[in-house]
Amino acid sequence: MSERTLEEMRVAYEALEARIADACKQSNRPRESVLLVWVSKFHSLEAVENALQLGATDFGENRVQEAVEKFSVKRPGVRCHVIGPVQSNKLRHAATVADCIHSVADVKSVLKLERICGELEKTLDILFQVNTSEEDTKSGVSMAEAEQFLLSLPEAPHLRYRGLMTIGKNTGVAEDSREGFAFLRHLRDKMLARGGVFKDFTELSMGMTGDLEVAIEEGATMIRVGTALFGERVYPPKI
Repeated sequence: MSERTLEEMRVAYEALEARIADACKQSNRPRESVLLVWVSKFHSLEAVENALQLGATDFGENRVQEAVEKFSVKRPGVRCHVIGPVQSNKLRHAATVADCIHSVADVKSVLKLERICGELEKTLDILFQVNTSEEDTKSGVSMAEAEQFLLSLPEAPHLRYRGLMTIGKNTGVAEDSREGFAFLRHLRDKMLARGGVFKDFTELSMGMTGDLEVAIEEGATMIRVGTALFGERVYPPKI
């Protein structure tokens, strides 16, 4: 399976933009209120370059190694988002390459990221992942423990607590994810109202190719889309 050409990607991007614009219109939201994160995992550097030609500014990578390979060389105006779970031994690489990590789910990682970012003299945006689908295959803090977890977070001068992330239910039915997305929005609003370390807690990273309309209706500020833009992924063989 070959990757999409620039022109094929342009057509796909225009179709996706129409979906996003329509969902925003239906929700009485400005299009600018939703950031599109191009999920480039398992896609080539050439595909990333094509996306840049189409105006992409934000890219999401699940694996830290791929993020390092594609985004270690900083491009003006381009942001790298690490959206997959990060093992403790890869936090330094993640903190170095990423502008935002979406998948933080334990205090130990927060403390380590704070120390690393202090050494790097860098301020890093982080989101906290909540497992709203309650599926064992998904990472993140449980819904039952999410609020208490957030309230236990320490002050971290080199980290900006920006909001929450979740992955919708893997049922193939977008509507099945609505309840979880709404839960995330209510939790975000509750934390934001507390101020303090949550004064910048405005972001909701939720919604992908199959459920982005529902996510936008429920308040998503970031949607993470790969397949609808880059085409089907060619996964590397398992060793």
